[in-house]
Amino acid sequence: MRFFRSILPSLLVSGACVVSAASSWGFEDATLTVQSKGAGVGGGLKEKLAVNSPLSKQVTLGATDTLKILLTTTDGKKAKRPHQAFLTVTEQASGLEESFIFSVKDTGKGKVELTQKDLPTPLLLASEPLTASLVIASFGSSTPYKSKAFEITVERDPNAPIAAGEKPVRYGKLEEIHHIFRSDPKSPPKIITLVFTAAVLGALPVLFGVWLTLGANLNHISKALSSAPLSHALFFGSIVALEGIFFLYYTSWNLFQTLPAAGAVGLVAFLSGSRALSEVQERRLAGLR
Repeated sequence: MRFFRSILPSLLVSGACVVSAASSWGFEDATLTVQSKGAGVGGGLKEKLAVNSPLSKQVTLGATDTLKILLTTTDGKKAKRPHQAFLTVTEQASGLEESFIFSVKDTGKGKVELTQKDLPTPLLLASEPLTASLVIASFGSSTPYKSKAFEITVERDPNAPIAAGEKPVRYGKLEEIHHIFRSDPKSPPKIITLVFTAAVLGALPVLFGVWLTLGANLNHISKALSSAPLSHALFFGSIVALEGIFFLYYTSWNLFQTLPAAGAVGLVAFLSGSRALSEVQERRLAGLR
C-alpha cells in the first residue's frame, strides 16, 4: 500500500505528460519545394520538413520561383484539420511579419504557395534572410504548434522595379466639412402660371355647355338641398377647399403643411360625398332624373 502511494505521483505526472504529448498539434509528411518557372518536372529544390527541426540550409527564392509546402496536420498522432494553419515570414531586425494561410482539407492535407509577388515591400527589401515559421492551432485543449521551419533568402531581379508601399493610415483630426444644402424648390415663372390658369378658365364655358347639352337639370338644386342640405354643402365646400389647398401649396406651403390639411378635407369630402351621392341615387330610382 505504501509502495503504491509512493509511486502514485510519478504515475500521475507520467500520465499527464502522455496526455499532453498526445494532444499537441504538429504535422507529418511535410515537403518543401522551390520550383523555378520553366525548370520542368524534377527541377528546383526539394526538402523534407520535420517537427521542431528547422532546415540547416537556407532556401533561396528567386524572382520567378514558387515556394510550395505540402504537409498533413496532426492532433497528437491523428491527422486532423486545424482551425488555423499559417506560414509566417518574419524579418528579425524589425520584427515585421506576414502570414500566408494553408489550404487544409478535412483529412489534414494542406498546401501553401509563396512567390516574391506575395511578399510585402519591406520584406522584399530586407538585407538579412527571412525566418519562416509554421503555426498550427485550433479550438480545444490541444497545445498549438509554432516553430521555425527554415530561412529564406530573397534574390530580387535588379532590373525589375519594386512597387512603392502604400501610405499607412493615420487617424487624426480632419479638415472641417462645410455642407451645401440644395435650395428650396421654387414655383415656375408667373407667365407659365397665367397661361395654364387661362386655359382652365377658358375650358369652363365648354364644360358648362356640354353639361347643359347632356341634360343637366338645374331645377333639382332646391330639392337636393332640401333633402340633404348639409351633405351637399359640405361636399361642394370640400371640393373648393381642396382647390384652395393646392393653390397654397403651389404658392407658399410646403409638403408638411399641405398633407395634414388635404387629409382632413379629403375625409370630409369622402363622408359628405357618400351621403350626397346616395341622395342623388334616391331621386334617380324615383324617376325624377
